[in-house]
Amino acid sequence: MSVFVVVVLLLGAVFNVVTWPTFLRRVARDPRARDASGVRTRFYTVHLVLVVLALAMSALFVVAAIAVGTTGF
Repeated sequence: MSVFVVVVLLLGAVFNVVTWPTFLRRVARDPRARDASGVRTRFYTVHLVLVVLALAMSALFVVAAIAVGTTGF
């Protein structure tokens, strides 16, 4: 059972690391990401926060996977 948990956590971490930066690049190119004067909008800021949280969760997933893998928790 712990091997399954480790695999699921690592797959979730890899998914987040691969998917979210690509998403942020697409958001940055979106016309709604900047206003007429070139300043970043709330649209960009909200999505940036989502990406940062997803990447932080990825780090937590890896830590949890290591904890489960070494202790069998």
